Amino acid sequence: MNRGPSWFNITSMAIGFAFLYLPIVLLVIYSFNAGRNVAVWEGWSTKWYFELFKDEQLLSAAWVTLRVALISATVATVLGTMAALALVRGGMFRGRTLFSGMVYAPLVMPDVITGLSMLLLFVAIDFSRGFWTITIAHITFCTCYAAVVVQSRLISFDRSLEEAALDLGATPVKAFFAVTLPIIAPAVAAGWMLAFTLSLDDLVIASFTTGPGATTLPIKIYSAVRLGVSPEINAVCTILISIVTIGVIAASISMKRQEVRRLRDERMAAAANAAAV
Repeated sequence: MNRGPSWFNITSMAIGFAFLYLPIVLLVIYSFNAGRNVAVWEGWSTKWYFELFKDEQLLSAAWVTLRVALISATVATVLGTMAALALVRGGMFRGRTLFSGMVYAPLVMPDVITGLSMLLLFVAIDFSRGFWTITIAHITFCTCYAAVVVQSRLISFDRSLEEAALDLGATPVKAFFAVTLPIIAPAVAAGWMLAFTLSLDDLVIASFTTGPGATTLPIKIYSAVRLGVSPEINAVCTILISIVTIGVIAASISMKRQEVRRLRDERMAAAANAAAV
């Protein structure tokens, strides 16, 4: 008989969530502190958000970070989806082990090693460091995360749906875009969100591959925090948390609606087949 969670389980879960999210909650609260001293509460105020929009360096770093994250997440998701298709649908092709290892290597590779290797590569080919070097580096390590998420969905994919589309005259490319992609879209969206968040959060790899005029927000925040935490830093971190939270909620709602629509279509197709028989 299931009696529900015990007090020990509830307490452990509460302590775990408090350990993870209490610092974030405190950061958000102190972003509305009226005083400049972030360690002393002096009342509620939103003035630091208005001061934030006067800091051109911080806004420039935020804009660079968003552009890098958008481009790298999109490209990494496309490449990761293609890699997942090759691993799931390609069979035991020659070089599969090497290809699989290259795809998954950034998952276990320390960020310092990845950043240093990218730096040595750009120096060796005499490629000027800046916005595009950061973007290329982020694409490199984000692709593996997108590939893992999409591959997990493709493994359980019902190939008979594609075969039915091919029997009805669709080309393999059309069958992929009309049948496969809409079904695995939640996994693709989840891979994109994961890549976007990782790129938005990265500090180590960006610090190795950055150049003049391409300072990302994590680098800017880290440089500023070494001299002391300012209320503007709390405000910009709160804005980033809000952006990521809204994105995750929107993606979850979209994936839930797509899943409900897919189940409804499957029930309608099954009902139509039963009526035809």
